[in-house]
This record gives sequence, C-alpha cells and structure tokens, in this order.
Amino acid sequence: MNIKSVLLVLTALIAPYRAGNAFMSPKKHVQFKQERYYTVEDFKSVKKFDTHIHINTDESTFIKLAQEDNFQFLDIVDDRPFGLPWTEQQKFAFLHLNNFPSQMEVATTFSVKGFNDKGWAENTIRDLKQSLSKGARAVKIWKNIGMDLRDEKGKFVMLDDPRLAPIFKFLVQNGIPLIGHNGEPRDCWLPLDKMTFSKSYYGSHPEYHMYLHPEFPSYEDHIKARDNLLEKYPDLKFVGAHLGSLEWSLDELAKRLDRYPNMRVDLSRITNLQLHSLNDRQKTRNFFIKYQDRLVYGTDKAINSSTDPAGLSKTIHDSWLRDWIFFVTDDAISLAGFGELHGLKLPADVIDKIYYKNAKDWLSAGSSHKRN
Repeated sequence: MNIKSVLLVLTALIAPYRAGNAFMSPKKHVQFKQERYYTVEDFKSVKKFDTHIHINTDESTFIKLAQEDNFQFLDIVDDRPFGLPWTEQQKFAFLHLNNFPSQMEVATTFSVKGFNDKGWAENTIRDLKQSLSKGARAVKIWKNIGMDLRDEKGKFVMLDDPRLAPIFKFLVQNGIPLIGHNGEPRDCWLPLDKMTFSKSYYGSHPEYHMYLHPEFPSYEDHIKARDNLLEKYPDLKFVGAHLGSLEWSLDELAKRLDRYPNMRVDLSRITNLQLHSLNDRQKTRNFFIKYQDRLVYGTDKAINSSTDPAGLSKTIHDSWLRDWIFFVTDDAISLAGFGELHGLKLPADVIDKIYYKNAKDWLSAGSSHKRN
C-alpha cells in the first residue's frame, strides 16, 4: 500500500469523529460559567431580608436602619410568658406594617391559654384568620409547646400532640408557612463542661438547665416530635428557627432537609455556623451550596422600648455587617474562645437566595394579596 492509499484510509477513519464530536473542531469551545462574588462594599447595594426580628415598641429607629442597610425583615410575634403579651406585640407589628408596608412582613402566633378547654382549637383558628386578614404572612409556634404547656393530667404537650392537629391542618389547607422554635439548643441538655456556647447562661440560670431537670422532655423528644409533625403533614411549609434546633450538627440538619422537602431553616445561630467553618470550612461551604434553596438569613434581634436608638443602630448594623463578611468573603474572623476561621465566600447567586429570594418565596406562600 502506497502513501496515498494510507492517507485515504486514515481520512475515512477519522471523518465520523470530525462530524460527530464537537471537541474535534477548533471552532467550537466549551463555555464555563464565571462565578460572581460580592464584597464588603456591596453590603448596602444588595437587597437583603432578615427573617427573624422582634419589634416590641412603636419606635421606628430600627426600621429606618433597615432601610439604610437595604434590609426588609419579618417581625415575629411570640406566645411567650415574659415581656409583652402576644396581643401587644401584634399591635406594634401591624402598626409598623401599615406605616412601612414595603419594608416588612409579619408572622403572627396563637395563645395556648385555655388549651384544655373545649373549643380551644376552633377559637384559635378564628384568631388566626383575623390576624392573616390583617396581613400576617406566617404563623410562629414557640418553645412553650413542649417545655411548659401541660394537659389536664399534667403531661407535657408536644408538637405532635393530636389536639394541635386542627391548627396544622388549617395551615396546610391555606398554604400558610409555620415557623417553629422547638426546644432549646442541645447545650441545654448537656452538663456545663460539655456545652459549646451556653455555659455562662445556664450556669447562672440552673432553673432552665434541662440537664438538671430529667423530669422534662429530652432534647431528642423535641426533635422527634417536630419530625413526627413533618412526617404527618408533608405539605406543611415549615421553617425551623435557629437552624431547626439542630445547630450542633450539619449532618443531622442535612438529613432533615433531605427527608422533608418543604422544610427550610433560618440561620439565627451564626456562631454555631462559624464553629462548623472553623472545624471544616469546605464541608460547611459545601452545605450552603447544596442547600442554597432551603436556607434563609435571620438574626433573632429584639427591639424593645428601653433600647437606646443610637446604640441599637450601631449594634445591629455592626452585627449585620459581620455576618455579611462571614458569608461573602474569605477574610480571617475571630471566634471568641475558639480561634480564627475564614469566611465562606459564597457565590453571589447563593447569597442572593439565602439573603433575599428564599425568604420572599416562602413568605409569598402565605400572601392573600401582593405587596412590593
């Protein structure tokens, strides 16, 4: 076979590959997406949403700060046994909502007073309908369910108690999101020397240190009751406050997010997230990227009538900015008592979801009318 024949054979062999494979053509190139990242300087220019705020005053300094820092927020009403009654909290919430409708949303709650009385569930649903008609977007349940409320026999009422079923059915039927603060951080059930962040508080308040009170439900009891609720109502739009009370383990939190597609969590346990990052930054960063559609930014800041307005503005602004630095940069950050870590430097698309889009999406589920 001469040279000309060999060339003809080789040409015939490679012709199909030239026709069928783009990488054989020098005129075609694979396009890769260029990741965008925010900087510290972008803080005020990017729309943000804090999904965990408590305003217990008619004073509007905080709202003006939120406007300056480009934050919208969710004002959450709690049925707590201290401070303002939930009805008073709600009066302030709707006052501000009427004055600043484009700046905020409201999460209402319900009272467990009279839980053991006939007609409690019906009366509670009536109250919820009234609150929702005034503009509330979501409903909050507090840790008094599971840690304080008892039935007529003296037994603790847990979140999966069938007597609460009418409330949850009403929320599911109407697409109303439920925010759940269930139990306490796991530290509450550990001895002081095993705690992560709560030694000082529980050392000074032994009456609230559940490790010393085994007659109360365990940490596992609270998590199991919450999980049972989500198993029973898979269509319930649920937001677990404080990382879903699983702040101590990203693995345990990931299991729930995988198991319950309608579950989201707010991030109001930033120091726990920073500790996770200190121990394994890549794992923590991967968690945020994998579950970017299920996480919402929140701080659990409380604004009371006794709060100094000037001091408040500086404290909250500084806190918001510190969190922003943790999420958008890889700067060195000091975590008191633990050491130095580096920020997660999440892509801008992920930041947009965690800081804004996810909150707007799940709150719109409880909306009966549009608001800018």
